[in-house]
Amino acid sequence: MATDFRPEVVLLDLGMPVMDGCEVARRLRGDPRFAGVLLVALTGYGQDEDRERTAQAGFDHHLVKPVEMDALRRVLASLPVGA
Repeated sequence: MATDFRPEVVLLDLGMPVMDGCEVARRLRGDPRFAGVLLVALTGYGQDEDRERTAQAGFDHHLVKPVEMDALRRVLASLPVGA
């Protein structure tokens, strides 16, 4: 879906069937077409090891559900102007 849509931001859950969010992130990061995409883990997993795992997978941010709107606004505000 990402190859057709070409998103600027991806909010990605980690606990998905078939392929987890970290694998999706690794695949997106491995594709040069998605080099500038902002990847945000949106998950119920919030331990230090979970955050390390998302960082290693290529996520830019790690937000724990339920996400505070101010935290999401700060993440989205980190996008370059005109992106």
